Amino acid sequence: MEIKSVKKLTDYKHLNLFSINYQDRENCGKKWIFSSRSKYLNPLEKKHTNPDAVVIVPLHVQEKKLVLIKEFRVCLGGYQFGFPAGLVDRGETVTQAGKRELYEETGLSVTKVLKKSPAVFSSSGMTDESVSLLFVQCRGKPTNRFNETSEDIQTIMLSRENAEDLLSDTNTKFDVKSWIILNTFASCVVI
Repeated sequence: MEIKSVKKLTDYKHLNLFSINYQDRENCGKKWIFSSRSKYLNPLEKKHTNPDAVVIVPLHVQEKKLVLIKEFRVCLGGYQFGFPAGLVDRGETVTQAGKRELYEETGLSVTKVLKKSPAVFSSSGMTDESVSLLFVQCRGKPTNRFNETSEDIQTIMLSRENAEDLLSDTNTKFDVKSWIILNTFASCVVI
């Protein structure tokens, strides 16, 4: 496999489309279109050590429950269950972004960072976007008063039993990372 050329197709602030011409294993010319958050004209030059975004996996200390959000997602035309998340701003660490995003989306405050993943990819057939998972403990009372006008977010705290019930509802839409973590929480985590 060999990349021959990359062309930027759109020019937006947070997300753009790129076209790649490449040769497959039999030297046949192929074309692929993908999205990227990269600021580079050629996103393949990007080092993937610093993630584009952070996904916060919060455990509420007083309630002893996992915190999820139910958020309206335009691309789905409806609500999806997931974890608070957002872009890492320039000059910001993953931890700083995680604390900011958790507060903005839920009103909750991080009390302790438990673990941080490296940059990981969830849909590399469509995008090169990377995220870091930030596992935290948090406290406070949920509120959506810090949401942006483009956000419609409800904070939900789940026990293991609540998580099992939510997972069994076949009409519920989940973010893939959240489904995996929620399934693990429901089946084997003891608080």
